[in-house]
Amino acid sequence: MPLSATVIGALLGLGTQMYSNSLRKLPYMRHPWEHLVGMGLGAVFANQMVKWDIKAAEDLDKILLRAKEANERRYFDSDED
Repeated sequence: MPLSATVIGALLGLGTQMYSNSLRKLPYMRHPWEHLVGMGLGAVFANQMVKWDIKAAEDLDKILLRAKEANERRYFDSDED
């Protein structure tokens, strides 16, 4: 998964830079270092999004487990009183 996220992010950064140059009617590969910066930032962004998605899923599972336990205590434990 990290390799595909890195490649997708790099392509996103490259595409953004080329699109920006085309909108300004400049040559596509003007200032090649800008393309490298865009690819690097895109790769970092995509990898951070993958990490954030995994952490959000873990946090959601914890919250749902706590809510389930609270509901079980509220409805099943109170009957024993």
